Amino acid sequence: MTKKRPYSSIIVDGVEQAPSRAMLYPVGFKREDFQKAQIGIASTWSNVTPCNMHINELAEHAAAGVDANGAKSVVFNTITVSDGISMGTPGMRYSLVSREVIADSIETVVAAQGFDGLVAIGGCDKNMPACAMAMARLDRPAIFVYGGTIKPGTNRRDIISVFEAVGSRAENLISAEELQEVEEVCIRPTPWHPRLKL
Repeated sequence: MTKKRPYSSIIVDGVEQAPSRAMLYPVGFKREDFQKAQIGIASTWSNVTPCNMHINELAEHAAAGVDANGAKSVVFNTITVSDGISMGTPGMRYSLVSREVIADSIETVVAAQGFDGLVAIGGCDKNMPACAMAMARLDRPAIFVYGGTIKPGTNRRDIISVFEAVGSRAENLISAEELQEVEEVCIRPTPWHPRLKL
């Protein structure tokens, strides 16, 4: 075990760890990378929710920063669920559980792969605390990056505007068409999402 690489050295150093190194060459490692500290980049990217649809771009920037500063980055994913989408449905039963699954999955990958540090990037109700939980459990150098807030839509509307519009529709204060208009424009896509042209 080395001071600079207290965890990755156990996984990749020595003759007996040649199979471990062999598995890492195909994912982009070069011979010199095995002498660098390995930093896991936990990305909570998904198209499940607008909170997380841009996280992979942030993960790529984080990885580039790690690599530029003499370490070796390894990006990996975890799950996310959306409270805003599942609210009021049986899907909400999974919301709090997802926090534990996310924390467990980050802890599992970092510990199993022997990463010497961690950058965790989150942007939704459960994956943000889950990232922090995993960091605390692992007790090794770590940074959390907040992915940012959902951009408001037309007339500064947001998801709360839709909940309010649902109440207004229930009281016949607005029409079905007005409710539909609010739901369609209350959230803007993140401008840097690779699949979207604004």
